[in-house]
Amino acid sequence: MSRLDGKVAVVTGAAQGIGETYAKALAAEGAKVVVSDIADPSRVVDEITSAGGTAIGRIADVTDDGSLAELVEAAESAFGPIEILVNNAALFAELRLTPIMQISNEEWDRVMTVNMRGTLQTTKAVVPSMLRNERGKIINISSGTFYYGGPGLAHYVSSKGAVIAFTRSASREFGDKNIMVNCIAPGLTVTEGVENHPDLHVARAPTVQTRAIKRDMKSEDLVGMLLYLASEDSDFVTGQTFNVDGGKYNQ
Repeated sequence: MSRLDGKVAVVTGAAQGIGETYAKALAAEGAKVVVSDIADPSRVVDEITSAGGTAIGRIADVTDDGSLAELVEAAESAFGPIEILVNNAALFAELRLTPIMQISNEEWDRVMTVNMRGTLQTTKAVVPSMLRNERGKIINISSGTFYYGGPGLAHYVSSKGAVIAFTRSASREFGDKNIMVNCIAPGLTVTEGVENHPDLHVARAPTVQTRAIKRDMKSEDLVGMLLYLASEDSDFVTGQTFNVDGGKYNQ
């Protein structure tokens, strides 16, 4: 298939986990993908190219404007103006379940800086490239925890709620520039980071029981929504947040 043939996409936090799945899915649909992470993305790039896709890797910090400028320059030099941005980089699997009264100011600020300000900074870095291209799709990644609250994760939940709010504001500012801004809110997704987490295993069975679709969620379950939002199929859709959680939270 080639729904995204020739389009240039940047995916942050794509060296592993859900971000890796996003990057591979975009490449499989014909996009030229920039795989970005603070960790080495070369394995993902090699796997994409071995499968016949087109990708380059870039180590970049979403909280550093200079690093992001270099990311955009590398993307444009290799492929041309950016049309698709997936703001996926975030702190989650690294966090321990911590009651509100025990969350330090430093940890709160760190989570908000990466998860929310990183989304802002990456958007600011990429939008000028989209303007040169006269179109763009920004796909922010929130979390289903925003809708029901996640005990022990107040910092994470708050940061992901802010991503939804940012999505709504950004859609208003960029809509007349032909840049659509939408958001995906995944449910608890079983990745290597979740499977190896010292706390999160206790949430898996209860989460499955509260879903309409009673099974573990895989990162591949997010691909359909990602491709819809990245493609021309969603050209008249902006400012929206889509829950992909197996029916855990019904709006």
